[in-house]
Amino acid sequence: MANAQAAHHHYFVPEASKWPIIATISIFTMFVGGALTLNNSGIGPEILGAGFILFVYMLFGWFGDVIRESEKGIYGEWEDTSFRMGMMWFIFSEVMFFAAFFGALFYARVLSVPWLSGAGAEATTHAVLWPEFLADWPLLKLPSDYGFSEAKDVIGAWGVPALNTAILLASGGTVTWAHWGLQTKNRGQLILGLAMTVALGAVFVFMQAEEYSHAYHELGLTMNTGIYGATFFLLTGFHGFHVTMGTVMLAVILARSIRGHFKPEHHFAFEAVAWYWHFVDVVWIGLFIFVYWI
Repeated sequence: MANAQAAHHHYFVPEASKWPIIATISIFTMFVGGALTLNNSGIGPEILGAGFILFVYMLFGWFGDVIRESEKGIYGEWEDTSFRMGMMWFIFSEVMFFAAFFGALFYARVLSVPWLSGAGAEATTHAVLWPEFLADWPLLKLPSDYGFSEAKDVIGAWGVPALNTAILLASGGTVTWAHWGLQTKNRGQLILGLAMTVALGAVFVFMQAEEYSHAYHELGLTMNTGIYGATFFLLTGFHGFHVTMGTVMLAVILARSIRGHFKPEHHFAFEAVAWYWHFVDVVWIGLFIFVYWI
């Protein structure tokens, strides 16, 4: 108890930990395994899988230590402030991450495609490289002698993408409703709201997987279908990965809520995951507008 009270006056300094070393080893192992896999090495997938398993072990161990320290009351206002600043910088880095991908899409659509059709001062580019090219987005007609494949069509905005938009917007509402339950000490509302959010996130991922299957096998839309296919799968794929990770994070918060963790005055872990989830929602709205709709 004395240590917990002292932590409110002095920043908590944890003991030496093995987890940073294990994190470094696991990431390096995944890097080596990924490189070997891309070079068609027989042992590459096994090394990649071993690194991934070690990485998951590190996540459970490291976050488990932090959770136990939090539940012991070790963390005070200083630690809470540092956690909030860390999460803010992390989300900012994610904003820059997606800004680069949206920037690539903007460059392709607004600059490169018009240049290839002879717009502006780049008329010679059109005449020399691709005289028959016509600026038309989504760009599906590609030169056959460069090894590209042509897609039959693109994913329409008002099918699965529109439904997934409604699902993510609804999930933002359910996680906020769960937060209200936590603040008002209504644990039933907290647990139900989180369970609904996890379910909506899982449905989103499932429907996107179905959409990818339809795009690959029926429409012929792949990473090899030129700049449209590349930007489509880059943006939607990384966003899908973020939704998957966000759903896992929400599931962990749900399990902790069921075990009685979190209080109205002490629940930053919940807030951090909620911030991340709202960020994922906002990114999807941008994706829906600029990738599927416009």
